[in-house]
Amino acid sequence: MKTISDLLLRIAGWKIDNEIPSNINKAVIIVAPHSSYWDTVMGKLGFWHMEVDSKILIKKEAFFWPFGILLKALGEMPVNRVNSGRLTDTVARMFDDHDSLFITITPEGTRTLVKKWKLGFYHIAVSANVPIILGVLDYKNKIGGMKKLFYPTGDIKKDMKDIQSFYKGIEGKHPHRSMIFD
Repeated sequence: MKTISDLLLRIAGWKIDNEIPSNINKAVIIVAPHSSYWDTVMGKLGFWHMEVDSKILIKKEAFFWPFGILLKALGEMPVNRVNSGRLTDTVARMFDDHDSLFITITPEGTRTLVKKWKLGFYHIAVSANVPIILGVLDYKNKIGGMKKLFYPTGDIKKDMKDIQSFYKGIEGKHPHRSMIFD
């Protein structure tokens, strides 16, 4: 898949970088902004390019036939957003059962404009004692990848301010659907 993704990314004019140390084998990856269905496609191509096996959490409603078969074959995981509290605990425990695990989450939880991020990704990372990788898909500059390693301190207000400030100036496919960070 790396060869195919490299070709498609080159044709589309995208540059994908992995700036995370190679000794990191468990993390919650967040990718923002999330404003289009294309984010999943571009994200998967980026992961294949970087040779990172990440499981992307996707709303269960997207797993309808025939797309559900494809999403499951790609290793994606359906999320019941109604009962997300239990999901947070379940995903955090998954890290105990694997030597290497990367779970990708979009903190907005939707492709539409939100005023506040969902914090499940943060709680999963703290509970599982794993870092958060800050990933981007900057459509304006056609740059993506895993850009920064962040270790949560437990001070969620300060940590969220630091995390969100990283995303200042990064533009999603549909900027009017993305939060603006000052």
